[in-house]
Amino acid sequence: MTTTEQLSFVHRYVPGTDTALPPLLLLHGTGGDESDLLPLGQAVSPGAALLSPRGQVLESGMPRFFRRLAEGVFDEEDLRRRAQDLADFIQEARERYGLPAPLALGFSNGANIAAALLLLWPEALSGAVLLRAMPPFRQPPATELAGHKVLMLSGVSDPIIPPAASRALAETLQGAGAEVTLKELPAGHGLTQMDLGLTKGWLSQLAGRQG
Repeated sequence: MTTTEQLSFVHRYVPGTDTALPPLLLLHGTGGDESDLLPLGQAVSPGAALLSPRGQVLESGMPRFFRRLAEGVFDEEDLRRRAQDLADFIQEARERYGLPAPLALGFSNGANIAAALLLLWPEALSGAVLLRAMPPFRQPPATELAGHKVLMLSGVSDPIIPPAASRALAETLQGAGAEVTLKELPAGHGLTQMDLGLTKGWLSQLAGRQG
């Protein structure tokens, strides 16, 4: 059963059936919405609680989580404000639904704001799966990410986010103390069955370690 609640973000929430699994914060790409990644979340972590907000910025009518000035050029002032808004929403939702800190599962624009959350508000997340992510800031803020585990999947043929950009983000997160697994897939920007399989396997291993 899913519910749509307002809180500070329009979102959907699917209660979990296995409390041993970390809840997933699903963060869609440009043009997605609060329903976009629910099937992916259910596929990669069956039984986990799913929290899926809709981005509050519109670009040519398409929802995003923050503004950009051009392809690959972010409005960093807006990004910082939107990341704080999202961190506040996560806290609201945790209180409403009785959740521990979620693990972000973000694609493209959603992966980039998840990376920003890790760097600005690390306590908001327990970890992250970043699908097609790049560095959110030209000069990353100093932070402490010890104990955070991150899976990053990039596409070697991605015309939007080259693998080198994902590698740079991975180095930043590792430098802050996160345990990062980065894999470069024979794929473009879109998600593939490889993304699904690797994410599911990584989350299963993570749940096993936590248990």
